[in-house]
Amino acid sequence: MNNNPFINLYPSIDLHGEDVVNALIKVDEFINDSIKLKQKNIIVIHGKGTYKLKEEIHKYLKKDKRVLSYNLDINIGQTIISLKVDK
Repeated sequence: MNNNPFINLYPSIDLHGEDVVNALIKVDEFINDSIKLKQKNIIVIHGKGTYKLKEEIHKYLKKDKRVLSYNLDINIGQTIISLKVDK
């Protein structure tokens, strides 16, 4: 059970079981779709594991100009992302 109150407020994508390449493709598509739908905040669930997936996703987000900010959630298995969305 996920105790995060934001998980029900923001759209999310669960990447458990994905390799890094497929996960980054899915994150890119999720960001594109979220911007089209004018979602300002989204959640990427990457899990805890070895932190490799989280690290690679954070590297990607750091360079992505569509991303205003991103923060590891209290639940360290997910990242909350704020997107640049036109009004």
